[in-house]
Amino acid sequence: MKNSRRDFLKLASLVAAGLSLPVRAQSPLKILVLGGTGFIGPHMVQYALSRGHEVSIFTRGNRQLDMPGVEHLIGDRNDNHDALIGRSWDVILDNNAQDYRWVQTSTELLRQVAEHYIIVSSISAYAAEGFGYDNWQRLVFEPTIDEDYERLSPPEGWSDQDDVPYGLMKALSEDVVRDAFPDRCAVVRPGLIVGPGDPTDRFTYWPVRLDEGGEILAPGNPNHANQVIDQRDLSEWIVRLAEGRVAGDFNATGPNFRMTMSSMLSAIGAGVDSDYVLTWIPEGFLEEQNVNPWSDMPTWIPGDPLSFVSIERAVNAGLTFRSIEQTARDTLEWDKSRPAEERENRRAGLSRHREREIITAWKNRRV
Repeated sequence: MKNSRRDFLKLASLVAAGLSLPVRAQSPLKILVLGGTGFIGPHMVQYALSRGHEVSIFTRGNRQLDMPGVEHLIGDRNDNHDALIGRSWDVILDNNAQDYRWVQTSTELLRQVAEHYIIVSSISAYAAEGFGYDNWQRLVFEPTIDEDYERLSPPEGWSDQDDVPYGLMKALSEDVVRDAFPDRCAVVRPGLIVGPGDPTDRFTYWPVRLDEGGEILAPGNPNHANQVIDQRDLSEWIVRLAEGRVAGDFNATGPNFRMTMSSMLSAIGAGVDSDYVLTWIPEGFLEEQNVNPWSDMPTWIPGDPLSFVSIERAVNAGLTFRSIEQTARDTLEWDKSRPAEERENRRAGLSRHREREIITAWKNRRV
């Protein structure tokens, strides 16, 4: 059967982006994915299968993964690990470390029956200050945070029964993995994960908004640094880390140059087909208008050192990147396939009415 024009264009886009096509690994692995049906899981599983690996996923069974050849083990990381008992794997890929106590249980159960463990953590594990408007006048031109930067630690008097903030949860989970798999683990700390399938709308807001066209509110200083990672680049790279049994800590975000809010929006604009104009409104005015970084204005935290961390180690270990244009096009195509209810009730970003109010208030103030 001949390839369709759609298949040809997809192949051409991969080649144009400088990306290698999946090839079979020299030594197929038995891989267990803890999770596998969420945001980064399906592509990770698909990529691993395409390289000849044998893949099992461990989930609660609430969502199905319709991929032939995948073993689906049903259980619960809170209290039901029966499906894992008596089994062995080469590599564990832990995508779903939402609770460090889950990681304690899984590593204790698997430390003797698996060779390598890769945990998806977060750059939020670092003890870095900068969220919000407090540091908006600071422009980060060089990364100040690398993998050796101080991480969050429990406060004095902390109990393992206390509620644990997200960043500390990730730091604690990392420690558990290192203790259980010394010299046999990789800690992957992504920044903002984006791309097709992202349910948070934190990046999706921008391709959707630019595609709609018209006058668009652009936040703050256009030269603030920004980083994101396409979930496909991240998940494919993690599989390749597994193949090489690569150990160590890695910041996993991108691109491999200093991207600014301005260059990111320009790249997204190049990936959509619309007429638009950006109206840049200063941080001080946005703060007066109670516009919240990250939620009202997604993918934007002005002056935050976590918006430009060092990724040299990950790049040296083989992390590669699709273009922002490609990510924007693919994200927009996926978004248009979502149920109408999801698109009408987005989890992040300003409503069009609120955006117009702020732009009008800014212009009236300048008169």
